[in-house]
Amino acid sequence: MQQIFNFILKNSNRLLFLLLLVISLSLTVQSHSYHKSKVISSANFFTGGIYEKINNVNEYFGLKEQNEELALENARLKSLLFNVKDTAKAPEIDSIKGVKKTDIIVSKVIHNSYSVYENFLTINKGATAGIKPKMGVINSAGIVGIIDKTSKNYATVISILNIESKINAKIKKSNHFGSLVWNGKSTGFVQLIDVPRLAGVRKGDTIVTGGESIIFPENIGIGTIDKVYIDDVTHYYTLDIKLFNDMTNLGHVYIIKSKDAEEITKLENQNKKDE
Repeated sequence: MQQIFNFILKNSNRLLFLLLLVISLSLTVQSHSYHKSKVISSANFFTGGIYEKINNVNEYFGLKEQNEELALENARLKSLLFNVKDTAKAPEIDSIKGVKKTDIIVSKVIHNSYSVYENFLTINKGATAGIKPKMGVINSAGIVGIIDKTSKNYATVISILNIESKINAKIKKSNHFGSLVWNGKSTGFVQLIDVPRLAGVRKGDTIVTGGESIIFPENIGIGTIDKVYIDDVTHYYTLDIKLFNDMTNLGHVYIIKSKDAEEITKLENQNKKDE
């Protein structure tokens, strides 16, 4: 306390000058409308900047909720996209009844491996959400993998960056089919093998999922042709495909539930037993 008194006594002249300056400025502002408007506008600018910073902080902490809402909206839009009917054809019976061939389940990748030959993902939804093995997994950029195993609340996904993965795919412009595999070399590329030589292929052509798969809907994006080889043994094309997806950076994903898959699989298994 003594130090405060000593400071005031030592600087009494300066403090008196500042007090008189404040009083004079206040009187000037109050008696002149121009000065008053300038002070108010400056104060608004200052407080507005503070409110903007506070709002930015609040928006940052609200990003998680916004991301979840966007993911749900994307899932709804993708569901509509996958169920768009060709207007040149008559509507199917199940579409009239409102039965969708494809359902979308939103989930999030909580673990992602991409540095070994047999890579897997883990997502934060499982059997409780209706997820089963052999369901397709995609995101907004393209295909991600296939459900492998499920628990109550989680599931593992065989990544397309897995040397055991094999998915039906085609060249979009020509509909020539092949098998999508991974040679274990680069996280940015997969290979489309067994493409017939009569297929017209060119660098930059788009590769999408094929119509022979019961796991993925047809025409889901995969990537573009980067290099073309001829297999010395089969004499078919092998294509290096540059992925649309960055498989090292995955967030929300969409699990595709085909209502026809179980029926088709059961029928095919029955045929195998009859042989």
